[in-house]
Amino acid sequence: MVLVPGWVWRQGPVRRGLCVGLAAGVFFAAFVAVESGAWPAALVVLLVLGPLYGVRAARRMGRAWPGGAGLAPADRARVVRATRRGEAIGDARLAPAVLEYAGALRVLREEDRLRWWLMPLVAVVSLALAVYDTVAGPARQALVSWLVVAVVALELAWSPVRRNRLLARVARAEDAARALSHEGGPHGDGPHEEGPRGDGPDAQVG
Repeated sequence: MVLVPGWVWRQGPVRRGLCVGLAAGVFFAAFVAVESGAWPAALVVLLVLGPLYGVRAARRMGRAWPGGAGLAPADRARVVRATRRGEAIGDARLAPAVLEYAGALRVLREEDRLRWWLMPLVAVVSLALAVYDTVAGPARQALVSWLVVAVVALELAWSPVRRNRLLARVARAEDAARALSHEGGPHGDGPHEEGPRGDGPDAQVG
């Protein structure tokens, strides 16, 4: 969930669900179509799994970052962009939103970590099935099995690196947002020295 593209996070809850649901539905439907060659079955997978994944993703993202729903679309886009790029938001008004969004990504990362122990098991099972399908199954089924192995291997090897890099940038954005909040704003809105008062000894009278 952490690696859901930033442009999805910039959307409202409904559009988030549509984006994730459509992507997941097309992904699984493509596997069914390649393996079975039955387009009606692929369409059923698209229509069933798509909404399920979309609703689940939208709820999980909304629960992790509830403040995102209260931001204007332009502000939400600025917060997501700055946080994921590790940049200073440059607006003290949005600094708390950066901190909240960064915290949401960390919470989601920890939730994903709890499920990570399943991935080695999935890798072993998928590899065993791919070997079996290659030896005893039709070529179409073997192709799909090896595609699953490739997806699992990509998840194991590439996703952790990308997540770590993203969270490193998020940490930089957090530091910048905290500094901005502490200073009181980008335009010197914090404490400042007052200028000369007009009641000193050199003040004109009358």
